[in-house]
Amino acid sequence: MEGKKVETLQEIEQDADASVTQETSAQLPYAHWLYNVPGMGRKTIQYLLSVKETPEAVYRAKEQELEELLSVLPGKQKLAQRITASKQNWNVEKAYAVLWKKGIHFVCLGMPFYPERLARIPDAPYGLYFRGKLPEEGRPAIAIIGARSCSEYGKRMAQHFGSALAMAGIQVISGMARGIDGLSQDAALQTGGYSLGVLGCGVDICYPAENRELYERLCETGGICSEYPPGTAPRNCLFPPRNRIISGLSDAVLVIEAKNRSGTLITVDMALEQGKEVYALPGRITDALSEGCNRLLQQGANVVISVEDMIRGLTGQTGFGGMDGTELLSDIQKALLRNLDDTPKSLETIKELMLLNEKRDVQMSELMGQLVKLSLTGYVRQIGNSYFVRVV
Repeated sequence: MEGKKVETLQEIEQDADASVTQETSAQLPYAHWLYNVPGMGRKTIQYLLSVKETPEAVYRAKEQELEELLSVLPGKQKLAQRITASKQNWNVEKAYAVLWKKGIHFVCLGMPFYPERLARIPDAPYGLYFRGKLPEEGRPAIAIIGARSCSEYGKRMAQHFGSALAMAGIQVISGMARGIDGLSQDAALQTGGYSLGVLGCGVDICYPAENRELYERLCETGGICSEYPPGTAPRNCLFPPRNRIISGLSDAVLVIEAKNRSGTLITVDMALEQGKEVYALPGRITDALSEGCNRLLQQGANVVISVEDMIRGLTGQTGFGGMDGTELLSDIQKALLRNLDDTPKSLETIKELMLLNEKRDVQMSELMGQLVKLSLTGYVRQIGNSYFVRVV
């Protein structure tokens, strides 16, 4: 042992982790190829890997060997030919490098970095493409979903729950669709929280196009993911399957508004099959957009009447997990809270207090905008037309 460095357990573990990471990185280009072989499904990939162990080993296998392996699977007799043909038209390293140049990452089932929540669902996709960041493990995540053509009430509630839950450290997952989905995600990002958009097309395509600004901000400060390879155009048949990923990446699902027969309820069904909690916001029985939520409540979904209910259900704590959440606010929002209490104050009075106490000359339009944001996140309540109090 003389002259030989004795490694600590921590150093051995670090070396092992580095080795695993290097092996994984080496396999990803081959996994990307395998995932894109025409006619190759998740079960077939898993079967081949159970025998050949790595995607590269499948790539190196001869056609005759593949034919013998696939002969036990019904309807897969010609797949060996397609695998062989795909190798002739696919440069493994170059194709994977193109992904990186576009800022697109790829993870696959059974390898490190694949989301643990998603791996636990019965029909988890083998591959997942993403831009930005995937949700953090160990932090609660909730799917906020609802009608595309939502009411003004639905819009306000989507913004309210999206921002308040994000400020509590809860990750917001949704489909980046117009209406409830996009509004809740936009609100989460505006408060400095994390949100992930799950697409029914390739991650290099913004759909719907009207949500381009949200798409760009999700790529920069949140995340975008899809099981479909880049370049896949949005099609109606691709959206129902992606809903299982929205619920699969979440600990619970919150429905803001939904008609009795809607795509939103497909996500709810998938969440229930995955054993996830479902929350629904009640609405008036005369509103068509509330029929779906009210029906869910009748069937046993958790009724939501406040953000605190959601936070308690997801974290077991009320409010911000022992914090007041103000560290997530901007400097001007913190200053506004310092000058508000339970006595109603007009906009003019607040403006004067900001100038006197904070040495800030805030324009009325900005002042009103910041107070509205604080109202949506539950820090401030508006009384009358232009009076505000701080919520304790």
